[in-house]
Amino acid sequence: MRLVLVGPPGSGKGTQAELLTDRLKLRYIGTGDILRDAIRRGTDAGKLAEPFIKVGNLVPDAVVNDLVKELFESPDAPRDFVLDGYPRTRAQAIAFDALSKKHHVQLDAVLNFKIDDEEVVSRIGGRRICSNPACQAPYHITARPPRKPGICDRCGSPLTIRSDDKEETIRARLRVFHQNTDTLLEYYEKLGLLKNVPTTGEVEEIYADILKQLPKTSSS
Repeated sequence: MRLVLVGPPGSGKGTQAELLTDRLKLRYIGTGDILRDAIRRGTDAGKLAEPFIKVGNLVPDAVVNDLVKELFESPDAPRDFVLDGYPRTRAQAIAFDALSKKHHVQLDAVLNFKIDDEEVVSRIGGRRICSNPACQAPYHITARPPRKPGICDRCGSPLTIRSDDKEETIRARLRVFHQNTDTLLEYYEKLGLLKNVPTTGEVEEIYADILKQLPKTSSS
C-alpha cells in the first residue's frame, strides 16, 4: 500500500500516520526526516537544502524533489509507504508521479484530512505548557485544562503558550498551507486518488473510516 497524507497542523494526520504505519506494516516517510538525513549525510541535495532549513524557510520544490529521488533510487528504496509532508505542492506531485512510475511504486490513495480553519485555531491555539523548564507539563484549555486556570497542576508554575501556538502564527501557517495545497488536491482528485477523511470523532473511528476508503488490494 502506498499512501500520501495531506492535512494542516492540528488535523490529527500524525496520529493516523502512526496507526497506518504500524498496523499495515508500511514505512513512514516524513519530509523533515528526509531533509535531516540528507543534511547529516552531506548529500548534494542535503547541502542545497541546509541553508533554507537553518533560517526556517521552505525548501524549494526542485531541492525537495531531488531528496525524494535520492531515497527512491537508493538500495533502501521503500516499496510500501506512508508519505507525510510530500508532495506539498502540485509541482512536487507531478515530479513524484513521474518518479513513482519509473520505479513502479504508483500511489494507491491520497488521504486529505479535512478540517475547518477555525477548528485548527481552536485545537492548536488552546495548547499551553508549564513555564518551568524542569517540568514542561502540557495542557489544553478545553481538552486538558489545569485544575486552576493558568497554573501548572504539577509544580504550580504559570502556564505559557509557545510562539508556534499563537493565533496569528497558526493563521499564517494555514494561509501558506492553502496556497500550496488547494491545487495539489485538485490534481489528485482528477487522478481519482483523493480520499477525504473527516477529522472529528475518536481516533479509532477516523482510522476505521480511512480503511473503508482504501483499495481492497495493494498495488505491491
